[in-house]
Amino acid sequence: MKNILIKYLETLATDAKQSHGNLAVFPLLSDAEVSLAYLVLDEALQKEAIEVAEVDESGEVSKLKVINRSDLPVLILDGEELVGAKQNRIVNTTFLIAAGSVTIIPVSCVEQGRWSYRTDRFFSEKRMMTSRMRASKAVEVQNCLSMRAEFAADQGSVWQNIREMAERRNVDSLSGAMADIFEKERPTIAEYLPHFHCIERQVGAIFAIAGKVVGVEAFGKSDTLAACFDKIVESYVLDAIDEVDREETDRSTAEDAGELVRDLLSCRVATFPSAGLGTDCRLDSEQVNGLALVVDGEVLHLSAFARRAFARGKKPSTRLIRPIRRKGRLDD
Repeated sequence: MKNILIKYLETLATDAKQSHGNLAVFPLLSDAEVSLAYLVLDEALQKEAIEVAEVDESGEVSKLKVINRSDLPVLILDGEELVGAKQNRIVNTTFLIAAGSVTIIPVSCVEQGRWSYRTDRFFSEKRMMTSRMRASKAVEVQNCLSMRAEFAADQGSVWQNIREMAERRNVDSLSGAMADIFEKERPTIAEYLPHFHCIERQVGAIFAIAGKVVGVEAFGKSDTLAACFDKIVESYVLDAIDEVDREETDRSTAEDAGELVRDLLSCRVATFPSAGLGTDCRLDSEQVNGLALVVDGEVLHLSAFARRAFARGKKPSTRLIRPIRRKGRLDD
């Protein structure tokens, strides 16, 4: 599996930086594209090709039911937000939901103060959990996979991260919803977005905040990135707005971006069966942590974060909880 990831990463080339204020985006280009046809979440919901609902009438905080009525699989990305039903959730990792299937997916709550039906099913507001919160969640999910082979996050930690950001951004939310932070900062987010755009052959992007490379999102084909580009950028913009060095102009370089890719090439890789199609790969080293979804030998999505870049006043832990048992396979 690691050889598949290395081969994919070696196809990527970095293009000229796009920047605004303290945020920079380095496009990742590739001539290789996956052959698999699929829908992305927002497209599938708009076409009513899928239905996302509580697992039953009572609901379960950590799980949702996805009914795919399409003849194509549906790609749902790590951190994408599903809005409605008994409370808003985000997806705990990336899944490819098989055509004509009913699949239970693991999620986390991003609206602590509500547990009552607002709608009978979920819809999309085209939002993704902030990059800093996703970085924290990725470590938690990896810990849980090592211990129990489950794609679970620390729900208390998710709520705490949302609460702390809301306090920093002076957001008063009756239900403790992550969505309220995005809405409060919408005018500032709108100032950033026009400065970032997809270019020809672009399949991914490396992001830097205040001169520090913080993360990467990359896909198996350019159409997928184009469909998800704005929500991904917004997730990094909100962290840029929240950065203590917000007024600092970005000074990151292509060499800085390339270092993150080199770090990924040296990662340990642990593999686990996905709740959907394919294999969930966990990438881990002293420098980065992240995930990738591989289906039929092709990388559909890769997401990773620089550990040191997201520390607030202390170095983030790189130690996994000692596994009780391991169901995944570790690739050297």
